[in-house]
Amino acid sequence: MPPTQTDPLIVAPNLKRRLSGVTATVVRLIPVQARMIDIRATGPGLPADIPHIPLWRAATLPRDRWRVWHARRNTEMALGLILRRLLRRRYRLLFTSAAQRKHTGFTRWLIRQQDALIATSPQAASYLERPATVILHGVDTDVFHPAPDRAALRARLGLDPDAVLIGCFGRIRAQKGVDLLVQAGLDLLPTRPRAQIVFTGRITPDNRAFADDLQARIKAVGLEHRIRFLGELPWEQVIAHYQALDLFAAPARWEGFGLTPLEAAACAVPTVAARVGAYEALIRDGQTGSLVPKDDAPALTAALARWLDDDAGRAAAGQAARAHVAANHAIEAEAQAITAVYRSLL
Repeated sequence: MPPTQTDPLIVAPNLKRRLSGVTATVVRLIPVQARMIDIRATGPGLPADIPHIPLWRAATLPRDRWRVWHARRNTEMALGLILRRLLRRRYRLLFTSAAQRKHTGFTRWLIRQQDALIATSPQAASYLERPATVILHGVDTDVFHPAPDRAALRARLGLDPDAVLIGCFGRIRAQKGVDLLVQAGLDLLPTRPRAQIVFTGRITPDNRAFADDLQARIKAVGLEHRIRFLGELPWEQVIAHYQALDLFAAPARWEGFGLTPLEAAACAVPTVAARVGAYEALIRDGQTGSLVPKDDAPALTAALARWLDDDAGRAAAGQAARAHVAANHAIEAEAQAITAVYRSLL
């Protein structure tokens, strides 16, 4: 079968329909990488403008050359093995891991079958039991940037133009420390009438009781109009909500990498985050935000209070955060480093 315009050198599968951190990584990286190498995504749930081939096509690409299958999930590693061993496709297998925990036996077996590994942090690399190239995530500063008119943006989003707005984005669950931020809000908001908190993210059935309990606590003290759960939003709306914020909170109890503080920083928004994942590498404590011990509600509350009560300091930290991301965590550097791994496999 002769090559066609849809025969890429690199295939990046995304075998999950709903928005997740991994899906967000694929969505933001592929357009940048496509300027460097012939790459396509495959799988459901991706925006129409992402370079893409159907999954059936990825499974039937001609055997005229080696290509790279770049997996980020167990299911994608397993499918890559099926394509190479059963369907005899000429795929080099690459896996990127963000997990900072001991892998299951099955995952370790899958990892051993890969031709190369990438880890998103040194901590993640330490759990792989094999050499890996460490490449920190970056953020597209052309996509994530300060709003030219934040008041107009807030009006369009239905947000209070005069509020000091704290955001926390991701699934609503205990792992993300959502309850810690709610408790901080219950402690802080009664004495700070401008402060508000918005959460975005899906509530899965197994976390419905957790979310309902938090909302009942909020309503019991009459703060339901100032601490709001907006649900799962389209990607473009998530970006717009970053741009509308004054302060971001990432109080997770556990995190693989944690991209949200970088996305906030690119929008000139400082972050208060727990010392988990890669947050210590992303946030300059006291300059672009604050770092607090994980699972420490009083420390989180104190750090939020500091930034809520200092409008000028908060604005200066946001500008410093934007500059820090542009200098150290631009997505182009991440894309170039990953592309170098592709070329080494090809």
